[in-house]
Amino acid sequence: MKYGEESIRIRREKNVLKVCPNVSVQSRDDLSTYYTPGIASVSQEIAQEKSKVYDLTIKRNCVAVVSDGSAVLGLGNIGPEAALPVMEGKALLFAEFAGIDAFPICLDTQDTEQIIQSVKNIAPVFGGINLEDISAPRCFEIEERLQELGIPVMHDDQHGTAVVVLAGLINALSVVKKEIQSVKIVISGAGAAGTAVAKMIFAYSDNKAKITMVDSQGAIYVGRPNLAKEKEELAKLFQSTSKGDLADTLRETDVFIGVSAPNILTEDMVRSMNKKAIIFAMANPVPEIDPILAKKAGATVVATGRSDFPNQINNVLAFPGIFRGALDSRAKKITEKMLFAAAMALADYVKTPTTEEIIPSPLDKEVAKTVAKAVKDASSLL
Repeated sequence: MKYGEESIRIRREKNVLKVCPNVSVQSRDDLSTYYTPGIASVSQEIAQEKSKVYDLTIKRNCVAVVSDGSAVLGLGNIGPEAALPVMEGKALLFAEFAGIDAFPICLDTQDTEQIIQSVKNIAPVFGGINLEDISAPRCFEIEERLQELGIPVMHDDQHGTAVVVLAGLINALSVVKKEIQSVKIVISGAGAAGTAVAKMIFAYSDNKAKITMVDSQGAIYVGRPNLAKEKEELAKLFQSTSKGDLADTLRETDVFIGVSAPNILTEDMVRSMNKKAIIFAMANPVPEIDPILAKKAGATVVATGRSDFPNQINNVLAFPGIFRGALDSRAKKITEKMLFAAAMALADYVKTPTTEEIIPSPLDKEVAKTVAKAVKDASSLL
């Protein structure tokens, strides 16, 4: 099946989203109850005590999926209109896997201050904010400054990706019988996803993992000329001394994690890695290396972001359950502790990891329930 053509055909025939009521208006009594005059009493209750908005409105189960269209999938800066189908898809997954009412919000601005103010202005309606496809480094500041809203705010490209990658890596290392503190890890891509993945792995390893990050100019290391502030901080955090391009950096390493560009990893590079290498090639829709070629070159565990190969590293395994747990616990923030709880729940869900199964299936709807419980439990311990 040509999925792109099919997606366009279906959307031409009907919208993938619509607003559906939970009640029916069939009589004058219904109209008087759900609208005027009955609705005035609901407004008065909330006016007297704002917290009742959670008990009496959609806010208790509603998430805004917010994007400025600046970093959509692997398509780049394509703008808010072109981003809308992706945000609709995200909202669909919220509903399907976690029963959350999500609404796509695509902003016609890429100005950091305007985005922050726009989200603040719409926040009264929503119980959570899922930031999506906003380019780095702006996404870091936007997410950080929105933490004061008093509702969960998460940039999924960062933390959803990091949660699923960490879960998959824990199980992949179990399969190849290696320890996270001793392996050498190369992360290709130092944007939002790569930065969050690296930091989460590093924290999980008690700051002992040997991580080298690579961008389009090569390895990121302390003292590299003309480093942006965010990359300079990464270099200092990991104290990496590796220099050179991706091929140079990968020699005698154990793990490659790609959140960068298609077809940049060659079979020769995989062969240069240590035995029982782990490859997470997650560029979408075309990965850094074809999984079949990676296996042929000697990799033991291979994962991608695609659904037509085993070990799909897909954010849908994380964000529905994370927000479900956060909403159910009325959390004011999504904390690092909650994210680690989600990752551990995902890893533990696979009882006996194998080379072909290090992560649950994205279609398993019990996963979101398991993640939600772990997140809710972690939130209650704060």
